Amino acid sequence: MSIVIIGSGNLATQLSLSLRDAGNDIVQVYSRTETHAQELADKIGCDFTVRLEDVRRDADVYILSIKDDAISEVAATLCSSRRDALFVHTAGSVPMSVFSPFASHYGVLYPMQTFSKNRHVDFRPIPCFIEATDAQSLDIIRSLAESVSENVVEADSNRRKKLHLAAVLACNLTNHCYRLAERVLEEEAVDFRLFLPLIEETARKVSFLTPREAQTGPMVRYDTGIMEMQLRMLPDERTRQIYRLMAESIHEDYQPIK
Repeated sequence: MSIVIIGSGNLATQLSLSLRDAGNDIVQVYSRTETHAQELADKIGCDFTVRLEDVRRDADVYILSIKDDAISEVAATLCSSRRDALFVHTAGSVPMSVFSPFASHYGVLYPMQTFSKNRHVDFRPIPCFIEATDAQSLDIIRSLAESVSENVVEADSNRRKKLHLAAVLACNLTNHCYRLAERVLEEEAVDFRLFLPLIEETARKVSFLTPREAQTGPMVRYDTGIMEMQLRMLPDERTRQIYRLMAESIHEDYQPIK
């Protein structure tokens, strides 16, 4: 089964490399940026193009791993005269129906993980959420997902949107808190890597406790003396607002459940 990868970003790179390593036949990469397209194609060992008009028309599957707001526009061009092919996107919050005006067979393969282009990830434990228009398309997507992941789950577009929202809260917002911590430390020339044991233990705990059970610190106790002191130490009002909102949310959530 031949596959064309549309995109060359973080997820496109890691997914296509994992698919290739699992024995799938990736025949072409498309990206608007030539250096990015060539870099990924060289890693995979396939052809590349920077023109949608030059994307191969004989592939079985086209996987779109591009910006969410570009999927519809790209699909309008890509699906033309390829009605028998299977079109798949990898977005968490974009409904499967984005393909419906343009294609007959389509679906979603959403790997719920944070990806960076130059950091290899083991796909085996990554949850991959899939859906499709029909049984045959779902079987193909499932086969592709199971070739790289041991954790493949069916999820419709509404459920996947909530999963993506939860992922943003658990990953992206958490990582921004790391960045806020890094900014606090910059004036003291403290190496942020000293915080890695704390971060790693915080993550490990929720394998054994619920997030609510794992929460500790002055915001749980609502230790106003410590909190007011820390607020005065923060460098700007935006960060102080974030601190106050998080403090209130944590304290309210920690009240006894009735």
